[in-house]
Amino acid sequence: MARFTPADIDELREAVAEALAAEEPLEIVGGGSKRALGRPVQAAHTLDLSRLAGIRDYAPSELVLTAGAAAPLAEIERALAEHAQMLAFEPPGWCALLGADEVAPTLGGVLACNLSGPRRIKAGAARDHFLGFRAVSGRAEIFKAGGKVVKNVTGYDLPKLMAGSYGTLATLEEVTVKVLPQPETVTTVLFAGIAPEAAGHLMAAALGSPHEVSAAAYLPSGTAMPLALPVRPGTVALRVEGPAPSVAFRRDKLLQEHKDGGEPSILAASESIAFWRAIGEVAPLSGLGERAVWRLSVAPARGVAIGAALARRLDAIWFLDWGGGLLWLATAEQDDAGAAVIRAAIRGDDGQGTGHATLIKGSPALRRAVPVFEPQPASLAALSRRVKDAFDPRHILNPGRVVEGS
Repeated sequence: MARFTPADIDELREAVAEALAAEEPLEIVGGGSKRALGRPVQAAHTLDLSRLAGIRDYAPSELVLTAGAAAPLAEIERALAEHAQMLAFEPPGWCALLGADEVAPTLGGVLACNLSGPRRIKAGAARDHFLGFRAVSGRAEIFKAGGKVVKNVTGYDLPKLMAGSYGTLATLEEVTVKVLPQPETVTTVLFAGIAPEAAGHLMAAALGSPHEVSAAAYLPSGTAMPLALPVRPGTVALRVEGPAPSVAFRRDKLLQEHKDGGEPSILAASESIAFWRAIGEVAPLSGLGERAVWRLSVAPARGVAIGAALARRLDAIWFLDWGGGLLWLATAEQDDAGAAVIRAAIRGDDGQGTGHATLIKGSPALRRAVPVFEPQPASLAALSRRVKDAFDPRHILNPGRVVEGS
């Protein structure tokens, strides 16, 4: 197995062209933190993008940053912090969850997988901040899309197509993202001792209020936060951010309006930051040994009911993010790790429920045996194949990562 390490866009094109000519597939690796995400790749060689790094253009006044696709996420966040700015979609780090503690997540990897953290409910997904890119397709052709300005309406919105494609359509060489100012201060209001159904109502009320809650999570009894934080069983967490006087006012309003909802407490700035980083990193489910971990995206109003039902049916450990719209679930890695039961629960008794389940953590054998990503209806699957064939007709880029055989 050869390992290609291109240093620029031309060398990247040459590496893809060589693989294309030989019809030998490539596994695309940036930092390597997400190699265990998705189905095991069926590749002959490795395309190592680690030399395609560094911040190439950053205009704080324009709120735009351009970097090599393999630029470490930590480097990006440090540079932004120097100007009191941030990636508003709050990219989560799953290194501990995926057993990749010794490697660094990259900006390109986060965008290619469209990963967003707790602020997703307010700021949008990673794809909504992805302005432009330069890449090499599976045809060994250099192309670019989008631009380096926030207001860009020319052509097809290919950045949104690349976000969530897991490197199966093209190899990103350079990416441009929108950045935003950091909030002046942050506080988290906790309500403990809350049963699941009541937690769902509390989160919905808080998110429907004028208090601009930027994150809402629920840790049911039996799910622990592995941090030295005062988080008790059955806790709803609500984050408010912004200017200090505004945050204090909104915090007090939330405490007042939900004073009968549970035992209240406050996380100050540093504790709040640590708490929400841990939620994004799926810390409550990261130290559970060989359990499989599922990520379910559902209507927020259904999150609590589905989580509670699956916990009973599968003896699962779970928690909610995104105000109930994101359900994290750890199940025993036996048979299909609960795949059939989980997807049936999403469909509901009437078969009309919407949402999807993704197997985030599992052994290679499990990830080969069950559909890691939600199976698509026939019409959508056919469209996905046509898009794949248009960008990568010989299926040499990350083959098998999303769907077996492509």
